[in-house]
Amino acid sequence: RTRFLDPSITTSHPPPVCPLSPPQTVEHGFPHQPSALSYSPTLQLLSIGTRSGAIKLYGAPGVEFMGLHDENAAVTQVHFLPHQVELVTLLDDNSLHMWTLKAHKGLSELLEIGRFTLTGPPGALPSVTRVTAVLAHSSGELLLLGTEGGHVFIVEVPGFRELEERNISLDQVASSVPEDYIGRRNLEHVEALQENPVNPNQIVIGYGRGLMVIWDLEKQCALQHIPATQQLESVWWTEDGGYILSSHSDGSYCRWMVGGEDENEEEEKSDIPYGHFPCKAISKIVQLPTEEGPPFLLFSGGMPRASYGDRHCITVIHSKTHIALDFTSRIIDFFVIRDGPQHTDPSALVVLVEEELVVIDLQTEGWPVIQTPYLVPLHSSAITCSHHVSAIPLKLWERVTAAGDLQKTHYSKKPWPITGGQNLAPDPPQRDLLLTGHEDGTVRFWDASGVCLYPMYKLSTAGVFHTDADPNDNMNQGTEGEWPPFRKVGCFDPYSDDPRLGVQKIHLCKYSGYLTVAGTAGQILVLELNDEAAEQTVEAKVVDLLQGQEGFRWKGHTRLDVREEPVLFPPGFQPFALVQCQPPAVVTALTLHSEWKLVAFGTSHGFGLYDYQQKNNVLIKCTLNPSDQLAMEGPLSRVKSIKKSLRQSFRRIRRSRVSLRKHHLSAQLVIGEANARLEAELAEMELAPVQRKIEARSSDDSFTGLVRTLYFADTFLSDSSHNSPSLWAGTNGGCVFAYMLRLPPVENRADEPVTAQQAKEIQLMHRAPVVGIAVLDGHGAPLPEPLEVAHDLARSPDMHGSHHLLVISEEQFKVFTLPKVSAKMKLKLTATDGSRVRRVGVAWFGSSRSEDYGESGLVVLTNQGDLHVVSLPAVKMQVQYPCIRREDVSGIASCVFTKHGQGFYLISPSEFERFSLSARYLVEPRCLVEVPLRSGSSNQHRPQPDGASSALRRVMEHALLNDESEYFRERDRRDCIITMEQAYHV
Repeated sequence: RTRFLDPSITTSHPPPVCPLSPPQTVEHGFPHQPSALSYSPTLQLLSIGTRSGAIKLYGAPGVEFMGLHDENAAVTQVHFLPHQVELVTLLDDNSLHMWTLKAHKGLSELLEIGRFTLTGPPGALPSVTRVTAVLAHSSGELLLLGTEGGHVFIVEVPGFRELEERNISLDQVASSVPEDYIGRRNLEHVEALQENPVNPNQIVIGYGRGLMVIWDLEKQCALQHIPATQQLESVWWTEDGGYILSSHSDGSYCRWMVGGEDENEEEEKSDIPYGHFPCKAISKIVQLPTEEGPPFLLFSGGMPRASYGDRHCITVIHSKTHIALDFTSRIIDFFVIRDGPQHTDPSALVVLVEEELVVIDLQTEGWPVIQTPYLVPLHSSAITCSHHVSAIPLKLWERVTAAGDLQKTHYSKKPWPITGGQNLAPDPPQRDLLLTGHEDGTVRFWDASGVCLYPMYKLSTAGVFHTDADPNDNMNQGTEGEWPPFRKVGCFDPYSDDPRLGVQKIHLCKYSGYLTVAGTAGQILVLELNDEAAEQTVEAKVVDLLQGQEGFRWKGHTRLDVREEPVLFPPGFQPFALVQCQPPAVVTALTLHSEWKLVAFGTSHGFGLYDYQQKNNVLIKCTLNPSDQLAMEGPLSRVKSIKKSLRQSFRRIRRSRVSLRKHHLSAQLVIGEANARLEAELAEMELAPVQRKIEARSSDDSFTGLVRTLYFADTFLSDSSHNSPSLWAGTNGGCVFAYMLRLPPVENRADEPVTAQQAKEIQLMHRAPVVGIAVLDGHGAPLPEPLEVAHDLARSPDMHGSHHLLVISEEQFKVFTLPKVSAKMKLKLTATDGSRVRRVGVAWFGSSRSEDYGESGLVVLTNQGDLHVVSLPAVKMQVQYPCIRREDVSGIASCVFTKHGQGFYLISPSEFERFSLSARYLVEPRCLVEVPLRSGSSNQHRPQPDGASSALRRVMEHALLNDESEYFRERDRRDCIITMEQAYHV
């Protein structure tokens, strides 16, 4: 049943404004803890598996799919079935899962359609069936599973039926191996399985100890043995089928002729690219031919162990060009996309590392990086805050885009090479920006209009200050003649030159182009958009928020040193004003009014008002409680104090363990006492239990003076007939301050000062932290943003009726009349379920049926992870959705709302989850992947399954591809396979 925000609306068919579906719509960013990579050349889709059991598919920009295994196990391998829309995943619990892209109502969806676990003979060890290597045969109907016990099992897909008569046992292989080899060593596990590119009946089985066996699937016998003696890491069969390349644990690779007679000349065929000193293993090797010229050779690892053992490298060798691509995180896997008339020329190298996806253009000189339209590492530097701006004007959008393009000149001009699927989503109705602040002092601008969160522009604030970074340090260039020939690639850089640079608050005015950025050390920068580079000096205006109060000594970090000399700023946002708070505490609240040319800011000590046109301080207010000593410590010292008892406890345990060597008799007693102390201290540090009722808070609580919210409003403060500009501030102690502002006439704005006079002060009875303030006009609508009316994008507020002040604390919503500030109504949140408001925003909910209809409402996120919509001006609860796990404290803290009922929150350090509470504004993938047509040549030399499996295959294809299949309508997907198998055999 549709529920509406305003219960007083009585239309015969009111248009829906809130969706009835779960709010999550799409995930932006880079998957957390990736563990497997795969690519389908026929579908042109990329697949990534994660350690949390997620499977994600990506094609052309906007083509995205996601699945989640029921098992809480990591995805270790992903394999697409050739020329089909199915893929198989292997989890670390040894289970295999079949997935398909099934069309439904013109759109594809990723569905799990089967699962399978190898079962060995009764009494067999688990290692016998522990899968270590998977080969999806080119026939599309067989999976070859190599195991830890050295066996190769052959399984028919998609029904997951084991073909026992065709399995390759270790005994079969060992019986044909020369005695002088098998006598020296055990073959160990199956490390690699590869198919002959010109004869699908032949496969090579690579064993851990080095032996490789070419096996004929049709004749079920060994054709050739390649007796390598080094530990095997990977195998590659060349395109012409004439050679096999093997890479080994000593940093070497070998080239073996297929069908050759000289099988014992390993020393002549072996090559250690980065010898003569001991090297790390080459974990994967690939050799690809080109239409004209020598082949490409690519391999990961192989670095000299002592000198560069900590480097994560992929080496690319082509003709006389030899480069070692140096990544900043561990390499998961890589593959090469091929192009050209015959689809043989390598065109792009795609590398999945632990923290990002990097694509290298292999057809352009210098092998530059291709900009990724998705899977961008949001956490290249850790995200510290977010700010969303809806409906960006075209002019501002073009200027930001132009500034960003100047920063991307080092990227390849080639288009994105992964182009699978069709993006059927409509064009975004508006241009939206998501701004993220980072630990290294940067602000990144993202195009958040559609499914792909695309990087537009990066602003760095570090240039204003003196830091330890060397501006001439170029990380992307290797030294001339350096060996190995390193080249830094990727943008993931988790290290910050100075933690004080961290961005804590951002506010952008989309109409004027003014931006304000506040940081960890009390710095507030005001910037304006400039299309040309400019050299200028930024002078700091110091604001003493303690205002001379005695008895306080700041124990935290010092302020940042501002550069006194002129700094050259590139085109884009350039700082022209700087406010420095003293003490240099974290800025906790920030707002900008570009029409009045004012910036308001707050910390744990107070708040201030700054006129950035005249570069003068207008107002300074100290809110510090005399008993609040914690507010005089910086964030680093607070973290240290919280962790201090834990560190001491663990040190006592370590000392206890050392003493065990001397005092064996008292061992159990010492450990027991240490553990008891640790448990007691941990119990003291646990979070308070869920609150069941509103309780008054003591004024002696810590951080009561911390400013949580700041708000500008043109409203009635002195009397009901004269409105005036005002500033409102809410604190952690439940106090609201209101200041009346006097602005000089426009013609004298640059000369006459702006003045502020305190007009009101409200103390909430229960002293709950104030998290939001809003003023409602005579019609009950929230006041428009600065310059919004001037640009004809909002109606003028009703200044004739009485205004209302809405104060949102953690525990309730309270409405006051203005100018008398008398309580009118309230809505308690915590009386029944212990919820507390963590985030709040005002949103416009447009109807999905009528362009002209919409309602304003409050969007609220609680500490339970629930989303609420509260009607305005009636302040009544309308709908509630569970959204974030209550245990996910960082996810709740990172949430940011949009002006149109959507929102973002971090589900991991590198991923935003997007959600929507609006029926009109909904961003989600809508895409279609069609079944590829198979060429006749692909059927040559195909191992033919028996008649039963062919029939089963036809039934399965019908069920998977037919949108109206009764199996998918009436039965569970997994039961469907079993039902059809049984039906066929019956």
